[in-house]
Amino acid sequence: MHHKLFFHGETLHLLPSGGLYWPARNTLAVSDLHLGKSERLARRGGTLLPPYETQATLEKLDRDLEATGATTVICLGDSFDDLAALDGIEEASRLWLIRLMAGRGWTWITGNHDPGPIDLGGTHRADLKLLPFTFRHIAEPQERAEISGHYHPKASLAGRSRPCFLADAQRLILPAYGTYTGGLRAHDASLTALMAKDALAILTGPRVLAIPMPR
Repeated sequence: MHHKLFFHGETLHLLPSGGLYWPARNTLAVSDLHLGKSERLARRGGTLLPPYETQATLEKLDRDLEATGATTVICLGDSFDDLAALDGIEEASRLWLIRLMAGRGWTWITGNHDPGPIDLGGTHRADLKLLPFTFRHIAEPQERAEISGHYHPKASLAGRSRPCFLADAQRLILPAYGTYTGGLRAHDASLTALMAKDALAILTGPRVLAIPMPR
């Protein structure tokens, strides 16, 4: 069950998956997919991870698109773990992503992991303004009505850490959508400096739950 957030005059659905659905625009926004992470780590001699994260992330995206019927998708940066990751993922996953993109307006926001365009179609932007919102990868402290990602926020409830949205009157930060992405505790100074004292953490998972943002 999603959480409804009334934000700058618009009703947004915060999904259990970590995606954001905007019904008025029939738009799905997701952040930090980090597709190809296991391949990038192996290529650079890092920790070896089971090579299933791209498939798991695409399965989740496929389910959200089916459930919402979204005709527009905004990926808020770090969609790939680096610019070479697209070349390293399996052909079946590449074709799966192309199928999901087919017939939809698709915008790739550039992130710090994927700072340039990829050869996969869609539109590439540094940020995207769809009134009343600005979509970008990393939050700007003075911005209003902003939707961003980057930080992979997490918060704990009953001793269990879960990815979460962070929301206050001015901005909304999405959790990482991808598998194996890790996260930053909501009480980290970089997040408490961005968010107002009355900010909420909306925990993802089978039961989407809003709690005061930990500090």
